[in-house]
Amino acid sequence: MGCSSSSTKTRKSETSLKAALIIQNWFRGYKARLKARQHYALTIFQSIEYADEQGQMQLSSFFSFMFENYAHVHKEELELRHQFLESEQDTWDRHDYVDLIDVPDSYNGPRLQFPLTCTDIDLLLEAFKEQQVLHAHYVLEVLFETKKVLKQMPNFTHVQTSPSKELTICGDLHGKLDDLFMIFYKNGLPSESNPYVFNGDFVDRGQYSIEILMILCVSFLVYPNDLHLNRGNHEDFMMNLRYGFTKEILHKYKLHGKKILQILEELYAWLPIGTIVDNEILVIHGGISETTDLNLLHRVERNKVRSNLSPPFQTSRVTDTGSEHSKIIDILWSDPRGKNGCFPNTGRGGGCYFGPDVTSKILNKYQLKMLIRSHECKPEGYEICHDGKVVTIFSASNYYEEGSNRGAYIKLCSGTAPRFFQYQVTKATCFQPLRQRVYTVESSALKILKERMISRKSDLTHAFQLQDHRKSGKLSLSQWAFCMEKILGLNLPWRTLSSNLVNIDKNGNVEYMSSFQNIHIEKPVQEAHSTLVETLYRYRSDLEIIFNAIDTDHSGLISMEEFRATWKLFSSHYNVLIDDSQVNKLANIMDLNKDGSIDFNEFLKAFYVVHRYEGLMRPDVTNLV
Repeated sequence: MGCSSSSTKTRKSETSLKAALIIQNWFRGYKARLKARQHYALTIFQSIEYADEQGQMQLSSFFSFMFENYAHVHKEELELRHQFLESEQDTWDRHDYVDLIDVPDSYNGPRLQFPLTCTDIDLLLEAFKEQQVLHAHYVLEVLFETKKVLKQMPNFTHVQTSPSKELTICGDLHGKLDDLFMIFYKNGLPSESNPYVFNGDFVDRGQYSIEILMILCVSFLVYPNDLHLNRGNHEDFMMNLRYGFTKEILHKYKLHGKKILQILEELYAWLPIGTIVDNEILVIHGGISETTDLNLLHRVERNKVRSNLSPPFQTSRVTDTGSEHSKIIDILWSDPRGKNGCFPNTGRGGGCYFGPDVTSKILNKYQLKMLIRSHECKPEGYEICHDGKVVTIFSASNYYEEGSNRGAYIKLCSGTAPRFFQYQVTKATCFQPLRQRVYTVESSALKILKERMISRKSDLTHAFQLQDHRKSGKLSLSQWAFCMEKILGLNLPWRTLSSNLVNIDKNGNVEYMSSFQNIHIEKPVQEAHSTLVETLYRYRSDLEIIFNAIDTDHSGLISMEEFRATWKLFSSHYNVLIDDSQVNKLANIMDLNKDGSIDFNEFLKAFYVVHRYEGLMRPDVTNLV
């Protein structure tokens, strides 16, 4: 009896163990599938982000093209060259910009006292937590004072650490104020005993870029030897035009926004381009190339590079400045890759991809041990590559969508390995189950991908039909994926994504026109040709920047003559094949009151993508794997 009972218990125990192992294996597989879906969603976000940066690079070259071809149309009024590229001297007078702006008694926001102290940092933090806006008088004064100190600094700041004085390095913040608050909460405020390096991209994308910039600048003015600011590729007025900071400034400071933007352009140019820690760690925003020359970069006139997207023809030293310009672009835009060598950064359109061999070569040449950079969103907030010699640190959590990624910062101390600290600003969605959080990120990624697809509907349809020799309306999965990559150029796993983007029949063939089902571009002018509508939608960000630049008096209107002339240049430079008669017809329709002027910004805002049945999707419907 005893033996039988014992045997039964053993069998039950074995069964329970097997059941537990089955459940455990299932859960691990389930979690792995969710992580894979999250990874593919982040890949979509990043691919589209980099494609937009390519567009920004092309826009910059268009401005140069425009300067050479537009002057004959409106030579007297065209101020683009001066406005965008030619601010060669520090012409802005402090008296005009600060002293003439009074702070009224009715203003109940923070009042800064110069020279600044740590009390002002606390005052600013508390005010911004309450969503107060700092008065333009103080903003301009902080920017002027910051620029004055920055002008005295070298291109590379040298910092020493010790066991009693660790250094904290933060990556991209991109206007996400809650992340900066989280860093200060976890790691403490900047001070003589708690130094920081903020490694560029303080602004753009997020809603609180000016607040972050003010906190960093005030902290820098209080602790100029202990808080260090490196320039990122978004500390650039051309990038700000596309990615939100310009709009934020003009919205929050309607009266003095233009003055703030002008001072910012100068301040950006004086930001150091890197930090060297303990003579062995190089901290720069983007990366390096095989031609990176730190000795040259120590000597360049960094203030000559007003925009890293614009050609440096504003000085007589064209050849030298051009070389310096390209070296700085590499520093601000490059990305590491696992493949050896140095090759063009086709993803972003600027800088290069550099391999482990390039890292070893440059570090060895200058007796350095490590490169710390930012510039790329990482799911865990940081990533180590190139045999531990390259570290990426990214401090903006939830960068693409709630729950999309964690933020991180690094603490360095001489003689010890870097220590990483991760966090994620917790909103309501972060408390949801992993499945729901992944679905949220995934849905947002698929939404913007479908918008990119509908903006190229004519081109995609033409590519599909060329492959569809039998005119069946169907393609093999590989044919469909080939067309998607050829037209969109996003380097995505199209086969894996296909189940979320198109209908696939029982034989595995794609019904290719289902790529555009339940989504269309709303057009305010029904008479407009569909190809023209797609083109306007695809280039709407570029066009908005261009036409805002033409609108030199900021009236919100441009003349029909300006519209036609600029569109012809734009279509020529971008190789946009739209018949002039269509554009002329559209221009006449846009001139609603027939006064010869067009409110082009309002017109562009009327173009948006409509997603039908968007609210009907459920977490169990969308699966990337």
